[in-house]
Amino acid sequence: MAAQPPYIDLPLFPLGTVLYPGGQLPLRIFEPRYLDMVRECARTGGAFGVCLILEGAEAGAPARPAAVGTLARIIDFHNREDGLLGIVTEGAERFRVSRTRVRSNGLVRGDVELWPQEMPQQVPVELALLPSILERLIENMAPQWRLAPRASYDDASWVGFRLAELLPLQPDERQHMLEITDPLRRLAELRDILPRFQRA
Repeated sequence: MAAQPPYIDLPLFPLGTVLYPGGQLPLRIFEPRYLDMVRECARTGGAFGVCLILEGAEAGAPARPAAVGTLARIIDFHNREDGLLGIVTEGAERFRVSRTRVRSNGLVRGDVELWPQEMPQQVPVELALLPSILERLIENMAPQWRLAPRASYDDASWVGFRLAELLPLQPDERQHMLEITDPLRRLAELRDILPRFQRA
């Protein structure tokens, strides 16, 4: 049996935000290159990659994306009041980009290597305050997670990614949390920066 190639060809959507596995990201689509990308994904059932912008802007000339991003799967389409196409995406696996190229329409594509999903790990006792903080943040800021199963709050990976979404981190901090591969280390680092927000 032939070995699978290590890289897949993926359209990339550089954005000023970070999408985490399991997270939801609504997007407003108006540039032709991204309308074409969404049509392709809808036709094939494929995904695109969301990467934080390192240089450039979301619209206009192609931006330089971070090397680590997240697969985005489209879970909803709607027409917005402003007449533009709206989509809601859900984060799946993370990936690392090995090479990028720009199509004639300005769409960035990359050869990416998918990362394995993090295995469930129990939130340790010394970090037990974090699920409680997350629950309060969800109550105030993230109604989409209010019906999350109680077991999710025991999963270090889920708690860490949701905290990284909801805390007022800087873009480079959000990217750092995405790139961490140990969910317990991610939680520990989030715990260590919490006092910064409690003083505000």
